[in-house]
Amino acid sequence: MAPPEDSSQPRLATGCRWGGTEQDRMVLFPEGAIRLQGTGLQILERCDGQRTFGQIIEELQTQFSVADPGKIRADITQFLEQLRHKRIVDY
Repeated sequence: MAPPEDSSQPRLATGCRWGGTEQDRMVLFPEGAIRLQGTGLQILERCDGQRTFGQIIEELQTQFSVADPGKIRADITQFLEQLRHKRIVDY
């Protein structure tokens, strides 16, 4: 699978949904659940099917302005590709 393009609109895949509490967010999917926190949670919360991949990267580059923008892009791409491979995220 090719990595997402800046115009892609990541979202939870069919059959996946948010669960847990505000303090203990998780994504429920047919094979199980993934508990998220920190940066992973911030990335996935932005995957609402409305924001583009480029917008998500831009928001997080602004939030983490001291980090290398290229590294932020690479890390977000890798994270979303792992979730896409597990059929948790679609674009």
